[in-house]
Amino acid sequence: MSEALQRALAQYQAGAFRDAAEAFGILLTASPGDPDLLRLHGLALVRAGDTDKGLPFLREAHARAPDEPLTALHLALGLHAAAAHREAATLLRDASARMPGQSVPLINLSIVELELGNTAEALQSARQAVAISDDAEAFVALARAATAAGEVTAALDAYKTALRLRPAHADTLVGLAVAQYRFGDFGGAMVTLRAALAKAPGHVLAEANLAALLGLRGEHAEAAARLRSLLLRAPQSLAVKLNLANLLLLDRDGAAALALLEGASPAGREGLHWQAQRAAALHMLGRHQEASNILEQITEPRGDAEIRFLWLEIILAPDQDQRRPSRLARLATLADEEGAALPEHRIITHFNLANLATQEARRADAFEHWRLGHRLLGRMQPFSRAAHADVLAALRDAYSAETLARLPLADNDDAAPVFIVGMPRSGTTLTEQIVSAHHRVHGAGERLDVHTLVRRLAGAPLDRSGVGTLAKLSRQELTELGAAFLNDLHKLAPGSSFILDKMPANWLHLGFLSRVLPGARVIRCTRDPRDIGLSIFRRRFFGYHPYAHDLGDLGWAIAQHEAHMRYWASIDVLPIITIALSDWVEDFDGTLTRLMTFLDLPQDPACTRFYENKRHIVTASRDQVLRPINADGIGRWRQYERQLEPMIAELRAAGLCA
Repeated sequence: MSEALQRALAQYQAGAFRDAAEAFGILLTASPGDPDLLRLHGLALVRAGDTDKGLPFLREAHARAPDEPLTALHLALGLHAAAAHREAATLLRDASARMPGQSVPLINLSIVELELGNTAEALQSARQAVAISDDAEAFVALARAATAAGEVTAALDAYKTALRLRPAHADTLVGLAVAQYRFGDFGGAMVTLRAALAKAPGHVLAEANLAALLGLRGEHAEAAARLRSLLLRAPQSLAVKLNLANLLLLDRDGAAALALLEGASPAGREGLHWQAQRAAALHMLGRHQEASNILEQITEPRGDAEIRFLWLEIILAPDQDQRRPSRLARLATLADEEGAALPEHRIITHFNLANLATQEARRADAFEHWRLGHRLLGRMQPFSRAAHADVLAALRDAYSAETLARLPLADNDDAAPVFIVGMPRSGTTLTEQIVSAHHRVHGAGERLDVHTLVRRLAGAPLDRSGVGTLAKLSRQELTELGAAFLNDLHKLAPGSSFILDKMPANWLHLGFLSRVLPGARVIRCTRDPRDIGLSIFRRRFFGYHPYAHDLGDLGWAIAQHEAHMRYWASIDVLPIITIALSDWVEDFDGTLTRLMTFLDLPQDPACTRFYENKRHIVTASRDQVLRPINADGIGRWRQYERQLEPMIAELRAAGLCA
């Protein structure tokens, strides 16, 4: 072997594929037609990302040495990179037959079979590879195939074996995390991704997947910020683009999602999800024909993106479409089938099917889909009554009437902050929409500033120790925190007398806020707790609502909220006014007058025309608050009284309903 060839091979093995391709190309000019040099030059180009340039060399190498198994193997790798999976599979089968006792052709055949949607064949090839060799890559191939087949134990065991053979390998850890998430171990997936980043800081795929999981857990703003930052560092990463586009679609920003997905569709599984997201964005923008054109171009198999394409086909097709019943049946099957699609897509599908059933007055079917969707969500957001009760008890201990009398206060009396709190779906968005129509009031929406501040000071999730940390802050510390908070707040609307923060969960932090912002006021929103519970259960909230996924827990949590809000009012933690949703319906003018008096504001006719206030609203109530006051949501729980009994029993036990 010449010294130049040795150097070229060393460059290839070191991952310097472009340099290796150049070196092989120089050697090839001296020995044109050499099958080995053609093969190596072509493969290096493919590895460097120049598949179109590399494939002709790989084809010529195979044509000149058709009986050489390496030429078949490497041409197959090039074809796989070009998404020519069927041709690649044929060559890999040939290479495998010519290379008995070697696992590499079988490993790659398993990968290609997965791309083709041939899960059983992928499993068979991977198992043959494992039987031949104790190669970590063989076990990774087995794990991926088992994941696609929904074989939980086999997938996780194969990943563990691969990690034993190749400890703390970042790519393998990311694969394990994907399997854990797919099979419902949300917490385990988070831990594994952090382990991958500890081993390989800056690992793009680990960071992209961790950000996606943070978004699904409810930390939407942080997830988006992470992905945007990551996109600047890795602008070509498909995982980053797909995860960020998904968040943008959840925010109903179809234009931004579409801009992110410009250009030719990538190959393979990622390409299918890319096309599904493009079609969803086009549909969101009202460009229905373009979305339909994408769907018509997608051929089988559609892999775990099938669930997304099916839903788009249903909503884009006319109601009388004869394929609608079979598509709906298939969609329900995929939503129920473990491993058939990503958990988030299965969850959203259950809620979509529930919405369809509601429109068609099939209430029992709708409720069952809500139940199944929440069952999957519960895996991501486990709930502990004991832990929640302990936090509430710690808050009462730290901020009792006695302790409030001696706890220090920040040195400010700014009355601009107004916190609108309550359970989700209690009327917080409506109240903000009405009040923010006033010319002296700015509605800032659901700000994360309090949540971010508490997490920075006390840790997350909030526990007894964290509550104690907040209650021990000195006057100087509170003053500095209050000044920074107010500075950021006033930047939102420098000319406004009041700035509304309608993050409902801020009710937990009223004791802390009374120390940091002693001039603040609180608008507490209420509603029939049975209607609150039903409205929460009907929706897929993209926030952290672990109590919402079991009806008994939901009723218990509503009762705990009610009791704690009464506690805050009893100790005069801050000035609080209570506004029931029914107050707006039964006496709009009187309720508005009461609220304006609480805020020391004059009447403003714009408040009575609140539905003309064209603010950007991102909550689940955005459509309702752009209409005049109506009683549509009052008493709706009666339609589902039997199914809601576990929740109602908890409310009844707390004395909140008969």
